[in-house]
Amino acid sequence: MRTLLILGGTGEARALAAHAAGWHVVTSLAGRVRDPRLPEGEVRVGGFGGPEGLAAWLVRERVRAVVDATHPFASRISASAVAAARATGVPLLALHRPGWTEEPGDDWRRVPSVEAAAEVLTTLGGRVMLTTGRQSLAAFAGLDLFFLVRTVDPPSSPLPASHHLILDRGPYTVDGELALMREHAIDTLVTKDSGGTMTAAKLVAARQRGIPVVMVDRPPMPEGVRAASTVDEAVGWLRGIAEG
Repeated sequence: MRTLLILGGTGEARALAAHAAGWHVVTSLAGRVRDPRLPEGEVRVGGFGGPEGLAAWLVRERVRAVVDATHPFASRISASAVAAARATGVPLLALHRPGWTEEPGDDWRRVPSVEAAAEVLTTLGGRVMLTTGRQSLAAFAGLDLFFLVRTVDPPSSPLPASHHLILDRGPYTVDGELALMREHAIDTLVTKDSGGTMTAAKLVAARQRGIPVVMVDRPPMPEGVRAASTVDEAVGWLRGIAEG
C-alpha cells in the first residue's frame, strides 16, 4: 500500500487522515502540544532533524506523497518539507485553510509579525486579549499593559507583568468570548490569521464590542508549491497520484 506522510496538528490534517482511502497514512506531530488530538492511522511525534533528516525518512519509508497540513504559521517545518520533497522527488501538497477576511463593522490592523503587533499596541488600548500562541509571548513581555493570555499549554516564555492566563482549547462560542471580554474589560484583540471556524468567535465578539483587532499576517508560502484549501481538494490530489 502507498504511504502518505501528513505533517499534521490541524483539524484539516485529522480529516485528511480519515479520508485518505487506499493509503497507509502516517501523521507526524511536532510534539509541542501536551495532549494533542490524534488522527486515525499511524502517528509519529517529534522532528525529523531538518530537511536532510526528513528527506532520509521519506526515502527509508518509501513515502509516495507528502501533505503539509501544519498550522499556517509553522513556517520552519513547511520549508523543510519543500526542501525534502525537492531533494527526493516526492510529490508535495500544502493544505492550508484560507485566512480570515475583514467584514463590515470590523476594525483591523494587519501587521507582518508579532513584534509589529507589539509596537501597534502602544497606540491602542490598555487591556489586551492575546491569542497568538505560547511561543510568541516574549514579544509582549515588556509592555506596560494588561493582557488576557489564552494558550493551549502552559507557556515557558516570559509573560507580561500584568496578565491573566487561561489554558483552553477551541472551539469557542461568541457568547463565551463576549463574556471573557466583558469580565476583563478588554479593549483590544491580538491574534494570528489562523483561519477556520474553531477560534473565529473572538473576531465576531470583537466586532460586536467595537474593539480593534491587531491581525498578524501569515508568513508567505514557499514558491512553486502546489496548494489546496480544502480536504476534498487534497483527497482529489491523492487520487490523481494513485491513478497516475
